[in-house]
Amino acid sequence: MELSENALKVLHARYLLKDETGRVVESPKEMFGRVARAVARAEELYGDSPRAWEERFFDLLSELRFLPNSPTLMNAGKSMGQLAACFVLPVEDSMQSIFDTLKNAALILQSGGGTGFSFSRLRPKADIVRSTGGIASGPVSFMKIYNTATDVIKQGGARRGANMGILRVDHPDILEFIRVKRSFAELANFNISVAVTDAFMEALERDGEYDLVNPRSGRTAGVVRARSVFDEIVTSAWETGDPGVVFIDRINRANPTPLIGSFESTNPCGEQPLLPYEACVLGSLNLSKYERGGEIDLAALGADVRLAVRFLDDTIDANIYPLPAIERMHKGNRKIGLGVMGWADLLILLGIPYNHRKAFELARRVMRFIRDTSREASVELADKRGVFPNFTGSVFDAPGMPRVRNATTTTIAPTGTLATIADCSSGIEPLFAIAYKRLVLDTALEEVNRHFVRIVREQGIYSEALMVEVLKRGMLKGVKGVPAEVRRLFRTALEIPPEDHIEMQAAFQEFTDNAVSKTINLPVRATRDDVARAYLLAYRKGLKGVTVFRYGAKRGTLVKFVDTD
Repeated sequence: MELSENALKVLHARYLLKDETGRVVESPKEMFGRVARAVARAEELYGDSPRAWEERFFDLLSELRFLPNSPTLMNAGKSMGQLAACFVLPVEDSMQSIFDTLKNAALILQSGGGTGFSFSRLRPKADIVRSTGGIASGPVSFMKIYNTATDVIKQGGARRGANMGILRVDHPDILEFIRVKRSFAELANFNISVAVTDAFMEALERDGEYDLVNPRSGRTAGVVRARSVFDEIVTSAWETGDPGVVFIDRINRANPTPLIGSFESTNPCGEQPLLPYEACVLGSLNLSKYERGGEIDLAALGADVRLAVRFLDDTIDANIYPLPAIERMHKGNRKIGLGVMGWADLLILLGIPYNHRKAFELARRVMRFIRDTSREASVELADKRGVFPNFTGSVFDAPGMPRVRNATTTTIAPTGTLATIADCSSGIEPLFAIAYKRLVLDTALEEVNRHFVRIVREQGIYSEALMVEVLKRGMLKGVKGVPAEVRRLFRTALEIPPEDHIEMQAAFQEFTDNAVSKTINLPVRATRDDVARAYLLAYRKGLKGVTVFRYGAKRGTLVKFVDTD
């Protein structure tokens, strides 16, 4: 198996089975065999041979053409057996609901899953609590309790505890929520996002006001100028990277099962909107594996899309769920999220700069092909296994619509450690740097882009001095002796204008059922106006959500240039 040194480090630190003393007792090949075998067992439910599909799944995984989300690699075949990455749990406005949800979240986090919550139903700070005669402490206070609990749970978990906390922009406590992470110690285990409504964006456009609404009473709790709230979002995001924004009305317009419920939250990285108690299994195709002689091998890609859809549908049945309510919802809608990684690598192999119009056109073409093929594969599965149980009343329950097995088939996830295992670029991100240091759990990884090393060798400009300079800078800016076309091809995330980051996200979002995880990277010198423009452009371009990150804005950045501490 072709595994890089960094891939082996990550697998040993996080994924391979260990005995009671912490000693690794599994090889990478055995891990892929364990996963393929556990998932293929579901084939028995439909009268097919698990053995035949196990072999096909093993080839797909071990050749690093496709990898499922981390919990599947970690837990498949184990007694815990929880295989999904993404969950959303409801938080209702009662002490019992708040702490029942925290208990349920603990079970999910312990198994390596990530949890999203909307705190928008909780009454605001200083509101009345009739049962006790006291006053409410507000959503942010309960988020802090969830955050502390996550700290404790993740000590025994397989990976860093991850939560998404969302509050509607019309909640009376919205300003406290927006500002909370300006203190670096607060909510370290949460990504936070503001659920932005169309009404808010319209008020912002006309520089008008909008109503804050008390969720307990449904009454107006005040009127505020949209611009002042937007400026606070921008300032916090400029300082810390939080909050992101999710365009909640747009997300709900794309809800495939509106009769089952409405979206209030997403998973921790924002790419998977989910109904309360819903889960999703994700997986990503390594696009760099499908380049053949300067072209994309669509026949090979299409065959693997079909195989990956079957793998993910089987995963839903192979999963051992942490709660009966989650099992009912996941098996009711059978959502899967097939995405991609290695996109930046594919562009380099094809000789296309990341922010060239040809790259945006190719993104639309490739994702449309994956969306269409995955949907065809879902129809084929439905022919044999039946449509998803909540099909009646769904958007597919209409003349001319396909009869699908899965309510959604596509999602673009960030693929952090999966991309390290596959030795490819993350998700649809550009190269963050040509050389950098990255922290995975407590394992420091140093990476130099292999395509860059190959190309400079081919061009006869490789030298130790060049490598030292690139290691120091992380990018080619200011490095002498590198041809212009190589510079363009290896333009890094911080050298790409935010407009082009957003254009790439929009290109993929156009043909993605769920949403797209993408960071709009900004250099340290970026202004608040740059952040504001990025948010407004994201809305105009049809994105479902957006996160900006100004390099150096937050302490403890997981990705650093090699010469930084």
